[in-house]
Amino acid sequence: MKNILWAGILATSTVWAGAEYVPGEIIVKLKDQSSLKSVGLRGQKLNVDIGNFAILKVDQKSSVEATIEKLNNLPDIEYAEPNYIYHAIGTKELAQTTDPDFSKLWGLVNTGNNEPSGSRGNSSPRGIAGADINASQAWTLTKGDRNIKIAVIDTGVDYNHRDLSANIWTNQAEANGTPGVDDDGNGYIDDIHGYDFANDDGDPMDGNGHGTHCAGTIAAEHDNNYQIAGVMAEASIVGIKFLTDSGSGSTANAIRAIDYATKIGVDIMSNSWGGGGYSQALKDAIVRAEQAGIVFTAAAGNSASDNNSIPHYPSNYDVSNVISVAAHNYNDELASFSCYGSRTVHVAAPGRNILSTTPGNSTDVYSGTSMATPHVTGVIGLYLAYHGKSNPKDIRDALMSSSVYAPAYGRKTISGGRVDAYNFLTGVVTERPERPDPNAWRATSVAVFETAHPYPNGMRISQTYNVPGAKFVRVVVDEYDIEVNYDFIRIIDAQGSVIQSIDGKGQNLKTDYVDGDTVTVEFRSDNSINLWGFKITEVEYIQ
Repeated sequence: MKNILWAGILATSTVWAGAEYVPGEIIVKLKDQSSLKSVGLRGQKLNVDIGNFAILKVDQKSSVEATIEKLNNLPDIEYAEPNYIYHAIGTKELAQTTDPDFSKLWGLVNTGNNEPSGSRGNSSPRGIAGADINASQAWTLTKGDRNIKIAVIDTGVDYNHRDLSANIWTNQAEANGTPGVDDDGNGYIDDIHGYDFANDDGDPMDGNGHGTHCAGTIAAEHDNNYQIAGVMAEASIVGIKFLTDSGSGSTANAIRAIDYATKIGVDIMSNSWGGGGYSQALKDAIVRAEQAGIVFTAAAGNSASDNNSIPHYPSNYDVSNVISVAAHNYNDELASFSCYGSRTVHVAAPGRNILSTTPGNSTDVYSGTSMATPHVTGVIGLYLAYHGKSNPKDIRDALMSSSVYAPAYGRKTISGGRVDAYNFLTGVVTERPERPDPNAWRATSVAVFETAHPYPNGMRISQTYNVPGAKFVRVVVDEYDIEVNYDFIRIIDAQGSVIQSIDGKGQNLKTDYVDGDTVTVEFRSDNSINLWGFKITEVEYIQ
């Protein structure tokens, strides 16, 4: 499935070249006492509680870019930005069977030979037993609680699915009220099981399958002798649809979806979607959820890229309730498609060849960080059922410190580990190798190392830096613009292991660190496109 990313570093809400957005639409945030009329603009007010927002339509003869620049200079407007388009993050694969089969849920209990085969086969003939979320042990403490309300913000949810119906949230005021009337006065008509912001109605039925698959991983019913089991046996799933049946949706509708989930008081928002550029409006909506004590789990992305250098949204927003989730396979390795980030992705969870519910009382096998995210959502649901309401940042910190360290994730996630539900519930802090103190880095200037601008075909250059006595060393790349997927800057440790490969475009990139006092930077180009290249003048170290 298509995953839209901007190939560079996004510093402000006005930097968005290359991101997909709704043609001719701009989101503006007006200052509190202002209105479209007072500033001489025409548009549609966005009915949300997080601020004074509106959507403007730009004439086809006008430039969206130029209009945004003008709007951002008006005193009554806080900011203007494109109405970005987001996509569901995950790929559908054909399951071999739809029979009831708990034994194929390797993400819950990995026996080493129980991965369901998707259309691309298995990860390998045998997996690593125990490389799972440790669900069976966690279930000795709790299997969930229907008082835990979880918003699946996605393509909707099949609330009639036999494996989900017992765990679907019901708005009793609307269910027992008059059709076509806002019986509970929350501003939404007939929102019995959630709301559909893609079609502006109270029916969040899933016509795609992605949202239902995520919901099943979170909370498919247990012990009903029908198909699968979720991480939670009991929960209240709210279907909030903002992605259409084709799997895409806009910033405006994402904001409305998050605002609705905040308004109805969910405990967790599960977000298996991404794309577009940095949106201040979307971040504002997430911050309001944070202020309401709501956890926001988010898929890290499926482009196999480093989110430190190529941001992925919404998972990259630096808000304390956001938990960015990478995907691992049943071999205890980062899935080949998964995005990662030593400073931007928090944990890994099962995400390749995951069997779960799909519309029409069926099941199917999907892969993606979309599938990893609901595993984490369900684990956090268990935590809330066992411990009660907690601060989102404390939950995130405990989730990371209790994760199981493995080399595959050590330099790919902040925690260096994969989620373990039992450790998380019992407050276990797992051991992991020493990692650099982020406040202890010191900078030192070095001789300039750079390519020609532009660089030639077939270039092979390297430079080794040694800082005597250093425990950790990393390089600061002043600027880089190199061909994506073909030309690479590689960071190599003293043993010759490649720690990081960098491509794309950016500035002031701090690379991943190497252990010890020596780091080598190597650049290789192929024989096709020649871009600007790179320049390095500084190394950082910790002694």
